[in-house]
Amino acid sequence: MKKPIHHKDAWLLVDCLREPDRALRLNDDDWNALISMARAEVLIGTLAHRLKDKKLPKDIELNVKDALVKAEYKMRTAMWEVDCARRALASYDGPVVLMKGSAYGAMAIEASKGRSIGDLDIMVSEGGLKQVEELLIQAGWEWVKEDEYDDAYYRDHMHELPPLIHKDRDRMIDVHHTILPKTARPNPDAKAMLADAIQLEDGHYVFMPEDMICHCAAHMMADGDLAGGLRNLWDMHCLLTEFSTAAGDFWLRLKKRAEHHQLWDAVHLSARHANALYGTKIPTDWMLWTFFDDWIQKRLLARNSIGQQTRKFLRFGFYVRSHWLRMPPLMLAKHLFIKWKKGQKK
Repeated sequence: MKKPIHHKDAWLLVDCLREPDRALRLNDDDWNALISMARAEVLIGTLAHRLKDKKLPKDIELNVKDALVKAEYKMRTAMWEVDCARRALASYDGPVVLMKGSAYGAMAIEASKGRSIGDLDIMVSEGGLKQVEELLIQAGWEWVKEDEYDDAYYRDHMHELPPLIHKDRDRMIDVHHTILPKTARPNPDAKAMLADAIQLEDGHYVFMPEDMICHCAAHMMADGDLAGGLRNLWDMHCLLTEFSTAAGDFWLRLKKRAEHHQLWDAVHLSARHANALYGTKIPTDWMLWTFFDDWIQKRLLARNSIGQQTRKFLRFGFYVRSHWLRMPPLMLAKHLFIKWKKGQKK
C-alpha cells in the first residue's frame, strides 16, 4: 500500500489522530479543515483528547476545551442512562451486556476518551427479549417505529428489537440478542458471548476483550456501509492496542475466537485498516493488502476540507453492499421494493 505524500480527503484528520504533534505545524486553513472533518466524523472529542496537552493557537485551544467539556458531559449522560437501564432491568435474571461506547465508558478504557456516545446498546439472551421489553416499557421507554412492517421486520429478521426511546429523557436504547442480523452470512455465537461476558466491579457486564473486538469489526465491516468508519476504526485501534498488551498469546486467541464467530474476515480487515490508517501494531502476517482494501480506504476517507462527504457513487456502492451482506438476494429485493413503495406514499 502506498501512503499519500500529501493530505487528501480525510488524511489530515487521520494523521493528526495518529500523531498529534503534526497538528502543531498547521496553518489556519488546515485547522479549519481538521475541525470540520473531526466534527463531521464525530471525532471532535477524540481529537480534542489527543491535543489537550499540546501548545495550540488560542482560538484552537478554546475549541479543544469546549469539545472536552461536551465529551465529558455526553459520557456522564451516557453512564446515567446505563444506570437507568440497570434499575429498570433489576428483576431480569440474566446478564445485561453493555455494548460499544457504553461498555468502553463503563470500563474507562482508552476507546472511551473523548468518545461521543449516542444510543445505549445492550445485549440479552433471545429468550429474555420479551421480559426485557416489558420491563423497559414499564419504566417509560416507548416504541420509535410504529409502522407494522418495520416492527415485524425487526422482530423476524434483525439482531435487535425495534428501537425504544424514553418518553421523558428522549434517550434511545437498542436491545440486541446477537450482533448481526439473523439473515446475515456470518452467524456469531451469541450464547458464547453472553456466557463469557465479564462482570465489572460495579456489576455491569461487558464482552470479553476478544468478543468486544469481534463486535467492533462486525459492526464496521460486516453490517454497514462504513458510514462513521473512521470513528469505528479508532475504536478498533484503541481496543487492539490496549488488549494486545495483556497477554502474549492475544493475537492467536483473537483469531480463534473470530473464526468461532465466523468473523475472521471482518476482524482481519478491520485490523489491517487500523494499521494502515492509525498505525496499530498487528502481526506481520495480518497485513496482506488486497485490491478491495483500496476501495475501503477510499470510502473511509471520503470527506473534504469543509466536512462534506465525497465520492457519492462509491458511498452508494457500499450502501448496496451493506444490504447485500444483511440478507439473501430475493429477500433484499422484496425489502427494498416495500420500502420504496412506502416512500412513494409519503
